[in-house]
Amino acid sequence: MRGFRWPPPPDGGPRTWGPGPGGPRTGRPALPEPETELVATPHGVRLERLVTGTGDPVTVFAHGLGNGIATTRPFGSGVTGRKVFFQFRGHGRSEAPAGPWNYLDLARDLRAIADLGSASRAFGASLGAGALCRLLAESPERFEKLVFFLPAVLDQPRGPVASERLTALLDAVESGDASAVADVVSLELPPAVRNTPAGWAYLRQRLDQLLRDGLSDGLATLPEQAPLRDAAALAAVTAPALVIGCAGDDLHPVEVAEQLAAALPQATLHVYDRPGVLWSDRADLRERVSGFLNE
Repeated sequence: MRGFRWPPPPDGGPRTWGPGPGGPRTGRPALPEPETELVATPHGVRLERLVTGTGDPVTVFAHGLGNGIATTRPFGSGVTGRKVFFQFRGHGRSEAPAGPWNYLDLARDLRAIADLGSASRAFGASLGAGALCRLLAESPERFEKLVFFLPAVLDQPRGPVASERLTALLDAVESGDASAVADVVSLELPPAVRNTPAGWAYLRQRLDQLLRDGLSDGLATLPEQAPLRDAAALAAVTAPALVIGCAGDDLHPVEVAEQLAAALPQATLHVYDRPGVLWSDRADLRERVSGFLNE
């Protein structure tokens, strides 16, 4: 990574490794990675975990496919109490038992981390939202408050775009070629952000993590699966829920957010009018999540 120079540095962006006159002058740098721990779970899979904050209530944060702790930490910045972040199996330093895996396996990971941390609230992004739905189908009263950010799938498998993107990411990570990984990861950024200091910082952090820890090929079949057979399985969930979607997001169709909000008896739906909300409406998004969980 020290010699990595893709994509071309933005104006005023980092042309050399580390801080200095070529460092970014604008944009929000990615959060530094803190020291995490590996914890044993009742189902025998050790998972990487980070706990921040103090006191009650406790909120568990579940990340999206191919992401991890670093991408969910910003959502907890304004949330009171203790925050528990973790990596699903096959991500980061978490173990990768023999696959393929399904959403029940992911729900077990989420449940174990929530139980170990005595979490009473849960946040799920994309894949994490699906795992949370699977857990709630089994234990509808497990949490007191719920947030679903960009749910990608409910009772129907994801489309070919998601499968192709994940396959490309797995192949790139396995190759160890930083440029190949960057080609795929850059698609996570809105076009207007890709050649900016903030986009560069995000890309650097994602590459560092993916090339260091890798991704398990046990994840490969998840886009072909759905967490639930029928969304009606969520009818017994009485906890207040906030469901957040984005119009125009190919990987997270707004129709899934609408269907999930309709399936949850106590849900509030908010839809942003364009994709890339983490970049275009970051402050509003964090205030919306923290406001809901803190009230």
